[in-house]
Amino acid sequence: MQYDLNKKRGSNVAIDRELAGNIENPSFDVINYAINQQQQRIDRYNMLEHYYEGNQHILSRNLEMAAKLDRADEKVMTNHAKYITDMITGFTTGNPVSISPANGKDIKAITDAQDQMDIDSHNTEMEKDLSVFGCAYELLYIKKVSDATTELAIEKIDPRGCVLVTDDTLDKNPLFGIYYVEKKDLLGNAKGYLITVYTAHWIIQYRTKTGRVLSDANLASKPKAIQHYFNGVPLIEYRNNEERQGDFEQTISLINAYNELQSDRITDKKNFVDALLVVYGFTLDEGEDGEEANLKDGILEAPGKGDQGASVEWLTKSFDESQLQVLVKSIKDDIHQTSYVPNMNDENFAGTISGEAMKYKLFGLLQLLATKQRYLTRGIRQRLRLMQNIMTFKGQSVDASGATINIVPDIPVNMADVINNIKNAEGVIPQLVSLGWLPGTNDPQELIKMLDQEKEKALKLQQKAMGGEPATDNEEVTADDSGNVSVKQKAGSELSDNGPRE
Repeated sequence: MQYDLNKKRGSNVAIDRELAGNIENPSFDVINYAINQQQQRIDRYNMLEHYYEGNQHILSRNLEMAAKLDRADEKVMTNHAKYITDMITGFTTGNPVSISPANGKDIKAITDAQDQMDIDSHNTEMEKDLSVFGCAYELLYIKKVSDATTELAIEKIDPRGCVLVTDDTLDKNPLFGIYYVEKKDLLGNAKGYLITVYTAHWIIQYRTKTGRVLSDANLASKPKAIQHYFNGVPLIEYRNNEERQGDFEQTISLINAYNELQSDRITDKKNFVDALLVVYGFTLDEGEDGEEANLKDGILEAPGKGDQGASVEWLTKSFDESQLQVLVKSIKDDIHQTSYVPNMNDENFAGTISGEAMKYKLFGLLQLLATKQRYLTRGIRQRLRLMQNIMTFKGQSVDASGATINIVPDIPVNMADVINNIKNAEGVIPQLVSLGWLPGTNDPQELIKMLDQEKEKALKLQQKAMGGEPATDNEEVTADDSGNVSVKQKAGSELSDNGPRE
């Protein structure tokens, strides 16, 4: 369970571009090197997953003295790691990520494809991997639906089974990606690995006889090469932060301390119940059967005589529960402070506080989200570019360049305040901007169009109610936001008994 978290945190493998050779058909040496580098990170990934799932260090604790004396050794695990990850995942992707096209550009084909992929669920799964492992990977591919039909698909890839190879420049340009999975027969026996290499234009598959090492002698079958048209490596890496750290990774020592302290409290309580009775200054008389009296289960079974100063007391470990509670609270506060995830059960998060006050209490978490947004946006832009490339190849008209990606935190919102702010901003801030304050994935341009349609409908209903008489050429009919209609004389006209005169 113990592992040096500072070792091999990254997930990519950077190599000299000249040493990589033909990146459209990487050599066995380069592929084997990349997989070996990735394998050095597996222990860390496994440990982080264990902590999220609840298989933590405290459960493997074994107190030797407790075993020898047949004393209690309780193991209590409070899963702060899961709490941190689940809270941050919901906070980040609880509201769907919205993508708006740049002015005059069309991304409808992309949004339709993403709806078909159930991209919101996918983004949530990606954020969970980011929170646990510190990095996440997704693969874009063409899925066969029928003999004549294919569709664009996307899938999350476990970081323990893939590696992205980049050049060693500052830009870290992707050269190719590797996805490897162990194959087994129906009895569960290992039957080698399927190793798939994704380049900018090709998908190359290798099947080994045993292990992950590629060589001519270890190939179980002839390699397969399939051309793709993403015009880029379809394996995309996402980072949780610059260091690729998980969200609870820095709190692991605190989590261990909290679990050990709570376990010791329960152990002490249980041992207190099974305490020994100690007798000072007493001599035991013989029992009725002539044998010496004894202590059994903490009870004196025969009468005794005591000298002056004799006493009887329980042998227990003394501890101050109030001081322990202070220590428990201190460690728990450190966990929340280090992870930036507040304790939502705290009295400071009463249900009566306003949404604006909630933001101040979530200030640390909002700063964490700002970092996540930058790296999520970078990965999503790469996803959009690859989707645009494949759709352009198919002849679809789409342009995702300059698209706006909005990641809105999922926190309580006072809609009355938001609507009042939008109303108060009229005439001061453009409506396109103020309508963007609404939570969710609303498109402000679409909202403006809907408002205009409602005003036009209200105007027609008002005219019909007034007898159906349309406005004259010299009158201007307008409707405000509430649908109230007003008729004004156009500039340059004046009324007379015979009608308007220029």
